[in-house]
Amino acid sequence: MGNLPTREDLTNAMERVRPYVHRTPVMTSSALNKMSGARLYFKCDNFQRMGAFKMRGAINAILSLPTEALERGVATHSSGNFAQAISLAARVLGIRAIVVMPENAPRIKKKAVAGYGGEIVLSGNSPQDREAKLEAVVAETGATFIHPSNDIRVILGNSTATQELIEDVPDLDIVMAPVGGGGLIAGTALAAHYFSPDTRVIGAEPAQADDAYRSLQTGVIQPSINPDTIADGLRTNLGDVNFPIIRELVERIILVEEQEIIDGMRLVWERMKLVVEPSATVTVGAILKEPETFDGKKVGVILCGGNVDTSNLPF
Repeated sequence: MGNLPTREDLTNAMERVRPYVHRTPVMTSSALNKMSGARLYFKCDNFQRMGAFKMRGAINAILSLPTEALERGVATHSSGNFAQAISLAARVLGIRAIVVMPENAPRIKKKAVAGYGGEIVLSGNSPQDREAKLEAVVAETGATFIHPSNDIRVILGNSTATQELIEDVPDLDIVMAPVGGGGLIAGTALAAHYFSPDTRVIGAEPAQADDAYRSLQTGVIQPSINPDTIADGLRTNLGDVNFPIIRELVERIILVEEQEIIDGMRLVWERMKLVVEPSATVTVGAILKEPETFDGKKVGVILCGGNVDTSNLPF
């Protein structure tokens, strides 16, 4: 496919985001290595600003805009991490951010968005409601819409997590990322493609939100049908920008059951003392589900975030 972003696009994104994001640590666990039979290297983006990798894509997308667009601000629709990321990135850069959030978004997430300076506009709870409200906001304000996952500027920003991981831990056999809207796995796959071409890219997805798995099987984007998973960050759909990248560069996607996600989360909390959200540990569930795939391998794992309601833990 000739229209993949270039290696230079990825290095430019790295230069843009570097002053604004944390270079997060890579951690290991002898207990998890023993359980999996693999050598696991966890890229801890739960320590990223606002608690998730999404800060990378948000800041890269905004910094990619022309000056006149910055003056009118940015807008997005999100019920969670990207809402916080775009609000914080806009505040850091001194511009306006308008965030369309469904009325049923968790109160704690609305509070976080407001705390980062995002202007919240509430919408109905369906994706159609969100999109209609967003269109009205953009028409009224002239703000630039930045999609949480189906925007090449966001995908390139997301790639910086794996770029850093590959610099810190060269010669990975496999790199793994969770799959929700597809923005992280697409960025992960691009980074591996250009900077570690022998590294295989495998996604992990909740079995109860398996649209990406079905899309990869059929070669056509499959709609998400009532996704109902504890991994709330992964209930979103693939898009026409990220899916071609995933189809070309991601080897496969492993489906993970709810209890396997919860068990993985508990292990990371107990053995590694890391606060991670369920979306981050779908990968751990996949590795423990299919040890034969990972046995003896050097595996990079993107821990995508740590924004979890500690008053409502699943274990």
